[in-house]
Amino acid sequence: MQRGQMDQKRVADTPEIELFVKASSDAESVGNCPFCQRLFMILWLKGAIFKITTVDMKRAPHVLKTLAPGSQPPFLLYNGELKTDTNKIEEFLEEKLAPPQYTKLGCRYKESTSIGEDIFRKFSAYIKNPNPGLNDMLQKKFLSTLVKLNMYLETPLTHELDQNPHATESCRPYLDGDTLTLADCNLLPKLNIVKVVCKKYRDFDIPAELKGLTRYLDNASKKDEFRFTCPNDAEILIAYQSVAKYLNAK
Repeated sequence: MQRGQMDQKRVADTPEIELFVKASSDAESVGNCPFCQRLFMILWLKGAIFKITTVDMKRAPHVLKTLAPGSQPPFLLYNGELKTDTNKIEEFLEEKLAPPQYTKLGCRYKESTSIGEDIFRKFSAYIKNPNPGLNDMLQKKFLSTLVKLNMYLETPLTHELDQNPHATESCRPYLDGDTLTLADCNLLPKLNIVKVVCKKYRDFDIPAELKGLTRYLDNASKKDEFRFTCPNDAEILIAYQSVAKYLNAK
């Protein structure tokens, strides 16, 4: 097959992908939704050609109500086929957008996919509590989830020990190794929310002593696929202003 024919075939094989994400409060940019950012990151990391459509759910056009009635973003159109479940969309994209044309994003280590899964739940309990008497207990439970994540990030993985059997501390930039994976696409948007909301309502910063976690967030902040898919901090705070509580004296 000649080069021109190969290029034409590649174009013909390129799927039409449109990702619908939550719009910001001014309906101009991407709003606060970790599930939307998760899929946005996945498509970007895979090197796919896709269209992003922001959906203002307060003024959703009739065509969207027809397309996905009762659904909340994110949802995906893949060659005209509608997908509405975030986890299933992730699995679908990993299967359909496969090597050699697209980047594989699956993890080598099962632990990478589950670490940090309890952070958001403990964070929510901590940040929604208005009672100062419960704050220390809830903060300790929340902090323990960050410590657990930090320990995983500081512990050398098998491939690191293969390269250096005497390694006692990992220096990998991301959860599973040297590149961002599906696990990072799931966790990083949530950690970004945690950072912004805890600072506002509890004056709480992720402790610098958690070196693995600090390194992880610093490395992620340098990646376009993460920082350019993040909502503005103001959007995150708008989303939480009705549920996050300042501590009130009892």
